Amino acid sequence: MDTVARLVDEKPLVIFSKSSCCMSHSTKSFLRGFGANPTIYELDQMPNGQQIERALLQLGCRPSVPAVFIGQQFVGGNNTVMGLHVQNKLVPLLMRAKAIWIWNENMVAEKPVVIFSKSSCCMSHTIKTLISSYGANPTVYELDEMPNGQAIERTLVQELRCEPSVPAVFIGQQFVGGAEKVMSLQVRNQLVPMLIRSNAIWVWNRT
Repeated sequence: MDTVARLVDEKPLVIFSKSSCCMSHSTKSFLRGFGANPTIYELDQMPNGQQIERALLQLGCRPSVPAVFIGQQFVGGNNTVMGLHVQNKLVPLLMRAKAIWIWNENMVAEKPVVIFSKSSCCMSHTIKTLISSYGANPTVYELDEMPNGQAIERTLVQELRCEPSVPAVFIGQQFVGGAEKVMSLQVRNQLVPMLIRSNAIWVWNRT
């Protein structure tokens, strides 16, 4: 047990695996898909691998691999990880452990307008053009050009219920919505006042 505790200490995400185990490979690939960079221990390649495997079995991990620890806490095997994902609990767990860095950490902080976009998305282009036409200079993240873009996209869908995932617009650090919501605000003459309040644009009646 002490050996396992030392191996997971101060590591946000740890996976005990075997290089020949297909379920271990699946779990590693799945968690990396969120932008995580897990510490991997391949038990069949470690001198004390059998000792560690016995300790994992004592923790209740059956089969012994994959065994996933998030934030130094034993989570479980592949079925548990998938279950957390289905319940929309996996991403928050990874976030709290600082295993993944996504939009709500720093990407929207202190930025008056942020647009999550894809370079190939015509609606994203429309919203970027619309907001820029008012004199705003939005911070734009093109998810299809970012290494952790898929992880961010999953979070936009799962945590904010943003469907489709892009464009996703934040004004004054608050999530506004997608293209339909932004266009609705414009029609109701509410978009410009919102941009003014967030200091995204400067107009004559602010002086």
